[in-house]
Amino acid sequence: MNYINLDNISFTPLLPEVKQVMTEAVNSDLHNPSSQHKAGEKSAEIISDARQAVAGLINAANPRETVFTSCGTESVNHAIKGAALANREKGNHIITTNIEHNSVLRSIKRFSSQGFKVTSLPVDASGRVDPKAVQDAITDQTILVSVMHSNNETGTIQPVEEIGRITRKNKVLFHSDAVDSVGVVPVDVEKLNVDLLSFGSNQYGGPPGAGGLYIRRGTRIFPLLDGGVQENNKRAGTENLICITGMAKAAELAAKHMKERLVRLGEIKDYLVGKLPGYIDEYIVNTNLEHSLPNLLNISLKYIEGESVMLMLDEDNMAVSTKSACATGSLRASHVLLSLGLSHADAQGTVVISWSIDNTLEDIDKFLASLSGVVKTLRSMSPLYNKPGT
Repeated sequence: MNYINLDNISFTPLLPEVKQVMTEAVNSDLHNPSSQHKAGEKSAEIISDARQAVAGLINAANPRETVFTSCGTESVNHAIKGAALANREKGNHIITTNIEHNSVLRSIKRFSSQGFKVTSLPVDASGRVDPKAVQDAITDQTILVSVMHSNNETGTIQPVEEIGRITRKNKVLFHSDAVDSVGVVPVDVEKLNVDLLSFGSNQYGGPPGAGGLYIRRGTRIFPLLDGGVQENNKRAGTENLICITGMAKAAELAAKHMKERLVRLGEIKDYLVGKLPGYIDEYIVNTNLEHSLPNLLNISLKYIEGESVMLMLDEDNMAVSTKSACATGSLRASHVLLSLGLSHADAQGTVVISWSIDNTLEDIDKFLASLSGVVKTLRSMSPLYNKPGT
C-alpha cells in the first residue's frame, strides 16, 4: 500500500521543478553573492531574481522589502524582537492573541521580564479574534500588534485586513505570522496593511532552510543577527543560495497556479467534510469552515487520544498530525484548542488532517475507512466511552 501523506501542514514535499533548480544550483559554479568578482556578481544576480519572485508572491511593492531568512521561526523572531527593541523609546506595550504559534508567544514572553507589557487577546469559539478587541487594547504605549494570518493547527484565517486598518489608523506596527498561508492562499501585504509579515518556503513546496520576512519600507527594526551588510543590512550572514533558488521557484509556481490549486484543495476539503459523518460519530470540528485554509481540517475525536490515532494510522501507511510539529513531544493539551473552549480531554483527542494537490479523493476514502476502524478499536478500550447497548 502506498503511503498517504495527510500531514502537509508540517512539511510539504519538494516540488519536482524545485528539486531540479536546486540540483542545477548545486552543480553550478556558485560563489559568495557578496564577493565583487564575476562569480560573486553572478550569484548576486541569482539572489536578486529570487527576491523578485518571492516579493511577487506577497505583492511587495519593492523586492528589497523582502529579507531572506533560514525559516519561518527566524522570521517571526526577527519581526517581533527587532521591532520591539527598535521602538522601545515610543512605548512598551505589545498586543497578540492566545492562539499564536510558539515562535510568537515565546518571543513576546521574553520581553515580559524586560519591562514590556503584553496583552494577549482571546478568540471566539470559532477561533477568530475580534478586531474591536484589538482596537480597545491599543494604548498610547502600544508599539506592536502581532496576529497570525492563519492558525497552523486549526487552519482558521484571522481578520488581518481589518486589524491592519486599525493599526494603520493608530500608527502602531503590525506583524502577521503567515507561515501557513503564503503560497497556499492569496496573501497581499498591501491589501492586508501589514508592516511585517513572516513566511517559510517549506509550506508551499519549497525547501526547509529558507524563509522570508517582509519589512515595509520605513519600518524601524533592529537586525536579529549582527555581522555583515547582507540583505540590505537587515540580516547578516552569507545567504543560503541553494535553498533560496528553490524557494524562488516554489514561489513562482505558487503564484502561477494559485487559482487552480485553491479549487483542487477546496474540492478535497468539501469531500472530506461531507463524507466524515458517514464514517465516525461524536467528533468536534475545530476549523472555522467559513474562514479557513483550503488544505486543513482539525477535528477532535471524543473519548480517545489523537496521538494514538496518529500512531495507528501510521501503521496503516497514513500520515496525520495531532498538533503543531513544533510542539511534538509535549504532553500538554494544545493551547490553541483550549483557547477555543475545548476541555482538556477533547483537546487531547485532536487529529489534524492536511492535504496537497497530489492527494486524491481515493486517498480520502482510504483514510476515512482506516480512521473508522482505528476509532472503533480505541473506543472499545476507552474507559470514557459508553458502549452502545451498555
